[in-house]
Amino acid sequence: MVNFRMSTSGQARPPKKDRREDARETARLMRAEQVKRDQRRRLFLRGGIGIGLLAVVAIVAVVIVNNVTAPAAASPANMASDGILLGSDGTTVSAAATAALEADADPIATDQSALVETANIVMYIDYLCPICGDFEATNGEQITEWVTAGNATVEVHPISILDRLSSGTEYATRAANAAACVANYAPDNFLDFNAAMFADQPAEDTTGLTNAELTSLVEGSGVTSSEVASCIADQTYSDWVDASTQRALEGPIPNSDIDAIEGTPTVLVNGVKYSGSNSDAATFEAFVTEQASADAESGE
Repeated sequence: MVNFRMSTSGQARPPKKDRREDARETARLMRAEQVKRDQRRRLFLRGGIGIGLLAVVAIVAVVIVNNVTAPAAASPANMASDGILLGSDGTTVSAAATAALEADADPIATDQSALVETANIVMYIDYLCPICGDFEATNGEQITEWVTAGNATVEVHPISILDRLSSGTEYATRAANAAACVANYAPDNFLDFNAAMFADQPAEDTTGLTNAELTSLVEGSGVTSSEVASCIADQTYSDWVDASTQRALEGPIPNSDIDAIEGTPTVLVNGVKYSGSNSDAATFEAFVTEQASADAESGE
């Protein structure tokens, strides 16, 4: 039977033979590591080519990582879900207040359990999208009436997928940034702003509205905050627009029956995607009524 002596640390010491073997193994590992260091040193001493190649690899790696990762960007206030939620007490439309999220924070999905007595309409829109314009022209006034009466809520997610059709001005991103500015500084005016954006919607393959024209349109929709103009000019939330758009396109889409956004407009009513005509108000109204009735019957 082998007797172990206790070390000063209170742990058993291995036999002398085992300690010699451990020491030899440690020395072998140290020699191997020294050989690797010498090889690396010789590689760098051959000249600048090796170092240059390593630098190129590092740069390419950074570019790849940056291209597959949503840009970090703080959200505007009142858009913690990547959208702005508007409802009413039966007389006045107002936005649900949420704090701005830090750049590395995940969006917070709207709690649907608090909205069981209304039709909950969620819209993903691009302000350059002509079909979005058709949907707004057909249904915008009706949706506003439902929301004002307290029969519905609407959650608007402005995204940017059509910059390529704005002759190099990135109008879709600038317009979505303007929406974020309004949400941050004048959230209760958002529905009026949204209607004004589509009423004055530019055509695809044009430069779209300038930042000054966007500011004028915002002011015309009742926004009085002086900070909105600088927010639009500075494109304060353009990085957030990029990030939230990427999240929408990649999914998942919370509180819904779809995995990701494939195009605009994408309209959900109580989590179910609307697939009917975007230019037929009666069809959309029937869909909203159907979804609201189905949830009422199921006790949701």
